[in-house]
Amino acid sequence: MNKGSFIKMLLKDYMALPDLISLINASFGFLAIIMAARGDLVLAAKFILLAVIFDSLDGYVARKTKRVDHVGFGKNIDSLSDVISFGVAPGMLLYSASTSYSIPYINILVALLVVLCGIIRLSRFNVLSDSSPSLGRDKFIGLPIPSTALILGSFYLSNIFTIELSLVIMGVVSILMVSTFEYPKIKNPILLLIGGFLIILTCLPQSISSVIFNLPAKFLFIITLLYLITVPFMHLYAKLRRSGQKC
Repeated sequence: MNKGSFIKMLLKDYMALPDLISLINASFGFLAIIMAARGDLVLAAKFILLAVIFDSLDGYVARKTKRVDHVGFGKNIDSLSDVISFGVAPGMLLYSASTSYSIPYINILVALLVVLCGIIRLSRFNVLSDSSPSLGRDKFIGLPIPSTALILGSFYLSNIFTIELSLVIMGVVSILMVSTFEYPKIKNPILLLIGGFLIILTCLPQSISSVIFNLPAKFLFIITLLYLITVPFMHLYAKLRRSGQKC
C-alpha cells in the first residue's frame, strides 16, 4: 500500500457528513476574514453569521445520522472550524471596524482578546467533555463561542453600530467565554428556527435590509445580548440573596 492510498484510507475512516458541514462553517469564517481585510465589512459580518448556521447544523446532522466518533475527529474539526469563524473572523472584523478609534492599539488588544479567549474556551470545552461527556448536554460552562459572531455580526449590520460600544461589548464577551457561568443550551426547535430565520433575514441584500430598517439584525442583536447578560445577573442576584439571608 503506497502512502497516498494510506492517507485516503484514513480520511475515509475519519470523515463523515457532519465534518463536511464543519468545513463549510470554517469556509465562511475564512471568507469573512478575507472580506474584512479587503474592507467589505458588511459582507464579512454576514459570512460570520452564516457560519453560525452551519455550526448548528453539524451537531444536528451528527445526532440524526447517529454518528459514532470514537477518536474525537469530529469534535476536533468542529473546534478548529470554530476558532476560525468565531475567534479569528470576529477579531478581524472588530479590528477593521475600529481602526479609526481615538485610543491607539485598544482595538488590537480587544480583537486579540476575542481570539485568545475563544481558543481557551474551546480547549476547556474539549477537556471537560472528555472527562465528563454528559457535562455539555444541557448547559455550557462559559458563554458559547458562536455568541461572538451573533453579537458582533448583528450589531454591525443593525445600523446602530458604534466603535466604543462594540469594543466594550466584545471585551465583556471575551471574559464571559472563559468564565464559569453556566449558560443554558437552547434545544427548543422553534427558538432555533426563529434564530436561524433572523440570521437569514439579517443576511439579505442591503437594499432589502434598508427597506425594513435592519429590524432582523436589531432583533438578533438584542436577543443575543439578553442571553449574554441574563445569566451573570441571575447569578449575582442569587449570590446577593444568599448573602442577605446569612445576615
